[in-house]
Amino acid sequence: MDPKLLTARLKQRAHRLGFDLAGACPAVAPPGIDRFASWLGAGWAGQMRYLVDRAAAYEHPRHVLEGVHSILMLGTGYRTVEPRRPGPGQGRVSRYAWGADYHELIHGRLRSLARYCRQLVPEARVRGVVDTAPLLEREFAQLAGLGWIGKHTLLLNPQWGSWLFLAALLTDQALEHDEPFGADHCGRCRACLDACPTGALVDGYQLDARRCISYLTIELRGPVPAELRGAAGDWLFGCDACQEVCPWNRPAPVTAEESFRPAAGMDPVDLAELFGLDDETFRQRFRRTPLWRAKRRGLLRNAAIVLGNQRSEAALPALVRGLHDVEPLVRGASAWALGQTSGQAAQKALREALAAEADPEVRVEIEGAIE
Repeated sequence: MDPKLLTARLKQRAHRLGFDLAGACPAVAPPGIDRFASWLGAGWAGQMRYLVDRAAAYEHPRHVLEGVHSILMLGTGYRTVEPRRPGPGQGRVSRYAWGADYHELIHGRLRSLARYCRQLVPEARVRGVVDTAPLLEREFAQLAGLGWIGKHTLLLNPQWGSWLFLAALLTDQALEHDEPFGADHCGRCRACLDACPTGALVDGYQLDARRCISYLTIELRGPVPAELRGAAGDWLFGCDACQEVCPWNRPAPVTAEESFRPAAGMDPVDLAELFGLDDETFRQRFRRTPLWRAKRRGLLRNAAIVLGNQRSEAALPALVRGLHDVEPLVRGASAWALGQTSGQAAQKALREALAAEADPEVRVEIEGAIE
C-alpha cells in the first residue's frame, strides 16, 4: 500500500480507538541515545537494573521488531479531575495511577490497531508496545512531531501538556513520516526544577532518579534514604510536583476516558486501612491498578513514611501494627514514623518491639526512633 495512504488510515483508526495523538517517524537510532548512555553511566537509574541490562537494545528499534522500517508514535491524555487535598491519615497518588492500569487499556487498543494494519497489508510485521519494551518513547515521539522533551524530562505537547501516556506501533512497512518537533518552548522557565521536593531535577532535562519521589515510592525495593523521607511529604505512590507547576499543563484538556478517573478511595488514599491488608486482600484491591508495581511491602513502607511526616497521634494504632508486620521493610519504616511522633505511647511500642526484633536493619531503625 502507498505509504501516504497507509499512514493516513492508521492515524484515522488510532484516533477512533481513543488515541489523542499520532505521528510517524523512521525507525532509526534514537537521537538521545548518547544522553541515555551517559545517564546510565552516571548511576542515575538507581536500582532499575533492567535499564542497564538492556542498554544495548535501546540503541535501535530493530531490537524490538526485526526489520522495522517505521514507527507510529501515539499519545493518550489522562488528565481527569483536579486532585483533592489529603487530610490527616491520607496519602496522595499520582494522577496516572488513579484508575485502571493504563497498560491493559492501551495494549488492547494497540492490538486492534495492529490487526487493522494487517488487514490493510496482510504481509506486514507489526508490534505494539507501551512502557515496557527497550524503546526511548519520548525521543521517538519528538521525532514523530508530537512535542518536545521538557525540563522535567517528560514529553510536552502544545495541546495536551505532559499528561500523556506514550505508546508505539512498530512495523516493517514504510509510513509517511511527520516532521520532527524542533522547538523547545520551556525557555527560561524553572518552575519544575524549583518545585521538585527532593532536588531530583539536578538541571534542566536531567533527572537523578535516585532522588525522585516516583522512583522512591515505586521502583526502590529497600528503605527510602532517611534524608529524603521528609521531602516525600504526603506522596504515597508517585509524584506530580513537577507537572502540576508546568505552565503547559494548566490548559490541558480533560480526557473522556472514564477508566482514568479516580477509583473509589484513590484520591486520596486512607493509609490506616492499608496496614490491615494481607497479601491476598492487597491483591484483590490493587492487582489491576498501577499500585500493584510497588507490592504490598513497598506501599506500606510509603504509607508509614507519609504518616510519619504528618506526625498524627491518630496514626499510632496503624503504625504499631506496621511495627509488627511480617515484612522487615514495613517494620523499619513504621519504626521511623513512630519516632517522628515522639509521644510516650510510641516510645513504649518501640521499646517493646526492640526487645523482640531480630532483623539488624530494623533494629537500627527502632534504635534511631527511640533516640
